[in-house]
Amino acid sequence: MLSIELLYFVVMVGVFALSCFKFKLPVGVAMAISAISGCLVAGFGIPIRHLVEGGLNYINTILVISTAMIFMKVVQYNGMMDTVTRWLIEKYYSRPALLIIGLSLIVAFPGMITGSSTAAVLTGGVLVSPVLIYMGFPKEITAAVVAMAAVFGEAAPPVNVNALIIGGGIDLPYIGFTLPLLLLTVPLIIFTSLFLGRKHLKTFNYEKIKDELPTSYLADFGIRLFLPIIILFVLMLRETFLPKLFPTLGIPIYFLIAALVGVFSGKKFNFIKISQEAVHDALPVLGILVGVGMFIQVMTLTGVRGYIVINCLSLPAYLLYLGIAVSIPAFGAVSAYGSASVLGVPFALALLESNPVITVAALSQLSALGDLVPPTALAGIFAAQVVGEKNYFKVLKYCLIPAIITAAWSIVVIIFANTLAKYLL
Repeated sequence: MLSIELLYFVVMVGVFALSCFKFKLPVGVAMAISAISGCLVAGFGIPIRHLVEGGLNYINTILVISTAMIFMKVVQYNGMMDTVTRWLIEKYYSRPALLIIGLSLIVAFPGMITGSSTAAVLTGGVLVSPVLIYMGFPKEITAAVVAMAAVFGEAAPPVNVNALIIGGGIDLPYIGFTLPLLLLTVPLIIFTSLFLGRKHLKTFNYEKIKDELPTSYLADFGIRLFLPIIILFVLMLRETFLPKLFPTLGIPIYFLIAALVGVFSGKKFNFIKISQEAVHDALPVLGILVGVGMFIQVMTLTGVRGYIVINCLSLPAYLLYLGIAVSIPAFGAVSAYGSASVLGVPFALALLESNPVITVAALSQLSALGDLVPPTALAGIFAAQVVGEKNYFKVLKYCLIPAIITAAWSIVVIIFANTLAKYLL
């Protein structure tokens, strides 16, 4: 017999798909409309209170992403990112295996700071893609390297939005995630970089292309060029190393303080203008979070969320792990953040016998894979655009094997969560 909650869920997903793919509405708007449709079909009318409350569920995450994007624009405009990229190429151009790993880490870095693969592609990916092409990488493989590094950056510490969302759903504070997330992401960054680049790792002619590389500003500004990132890490790690020097201000304030330091540490630029540009670039992601909040709130109101939780809890172990590996990335076709909330939370509850920090870290990595799943496939689409490839499916083809290995690695980490916790926590 068809459950009424399942019917509500099918209607909501159907309306979302129609709004997003037929009428080409932004993902956030499509999710808001699908949430309203769920209320209507369940007989709740249009409950403004629930929609507003849901839309503000992720206000802290929205503030983190907004301020992190401002910080990334600052270190991009003040010359720090250009300097690091230039130094890396000059240092390791004769050792291409190390160079491609370093370039992948540069792509991942903005994602580590913002929790967004889109930010990683549009900042680090823009810097790195020309270098990979200079090294002889085809456009499709270049875009695949960028897309995968961006996905891993989204899951890497210090800011993992998917883990924040899942943790919020099970009342788990965002504490102790650094080492588990590094275990999940760093080996995958190294493996994927070398796997995708294995046929193209050769020394390229540095003298031929050095004039086209990003400019280094180290001679002009010295170590103060890196003050924003130094200040940021000091602030983020203050609870461990400097517990009494200043109070907890929150990650958004830390980003703003570090960004303001960046105004005076390198090249001159208009801080107000680049802040507006940063928030504008972040709006699609912020809109998705608002829409996801409404969607989840209505799922809770209509009983759909409880229905999913109960069915997840009733799965046998072998089907549970298979369902996690397949469904969480697949739901990323709607939204990686939505996948973290809609499926990540119930699966986290189903795995409460395992260490919750390790489990949520692994589930967040699976959620990040959703940014490679069409039709949204944000990481793949933007990476293809950066290299000028019109058909992003050519890029996703090269991402398939690394994505499968990533999913398998995440499941292994979940299975051995309790054992790993003894060493990582």
